[in-house]
Amino acid sequence: MDKLTSMGVFVKSVELGSFVAASQAIGISPQMVAKHIAGLEMSLGVTLLNRTTRRQNLTDIGRAYYERCKRVLSEVDAADFLAEEMLSQPQGELRISAPMTFGTFSLVPFVANYLSRYPKVTINLSLSDRFVDPLEEGFEVLIRIGELADSSLIARPLAPYKLIVCASPAYLAERGIPQTPGDLVSHACLAYSHGNSSMPCRWIFSRQGLTQEVQVIGRLRSDNWKALLHAATEGLGITMGPEDVLAKEIAAGRLVRILPAYEGPSRPMNVLYPPNRRPTAKIRSFIDGLVEEFGPK
Repeated sequence: MDKLTSMGVFVKSVELGSFVAASQAIGISPQMVAKHIAGLEMSLGVTLLNRTTRRQNLTDIGRAYYERCKRVLSEVDAADFLAEEMLSQPQGELRISAPMTFGTFSLVPFVANYLSRYPKVTINLSLSDRFVDPLEEGFEVLIRIGELADSSLIARPLAPYKLIVCASPAYLAERGIPQTPGDLVSHACLAYSHGNSSMPCRWIFSRQGLTQEVQVIGRLRSDNWKALLHAATEGLGITMGPEDVLAKEIAAGRLVRILPAYEGPSRPMNVLYPPNRRPTAKIRSFIDGLVEEFGPK
């Protein structure tokens, strides 16, 4: 028999004063009540209750065991309540992994609004373009750009991560406006680099089903696109970056989109989380909000 169940039957029998009363309260037969208590006494090697046809009395050991059982059962109830509350109310720490550029420019404002809405949640946000193992590193939510490898993670699609090309009005006034991707070879391009400066930087464009690849050059490379964005607004060259971020710079007049007739690279983006029969409310609410904000339109 399950020991916690037997402990509950024992406590109820003591509180109600008889096996019959306990059986009626729990919904089992008096004989089953007796079996639960007998099982406890056998496993402990002690007598918990002295019973006669008219009354029952706790032994000294039975009294001490009864008090401890009440505390144990109370802790079990508290644990169940906590688990249920965490499933129904967003709370606790949420560990998230996201790509550097998307996380810095797009995700952080969303996180700020989320934390304002759910004051019982704290977020530990890791921004990196490296591969992470969510189970090994303890991440509960991951945002990934690119084709997904086979895994046990559950994925929900977000809007594709689209890249466009921009430059500052001052740069274009001085150097002219490229009309085709091929024109970029004579311009200063701000290239995103993973640290290997010997690798050529290639920008890919498509138009009417045709793809064109251009090897761009420039005097500035960086593995931090925020630095490249700042360089572009300062007039140092042409940058390729995420459409949603550059749209704000374009609206503010700090940058101008070039080659609008050509589509830049577009990669799938997904939010992933480990499988769970009942994800906690913090995970559900964060992912639902993320899909609403960044999902396919």
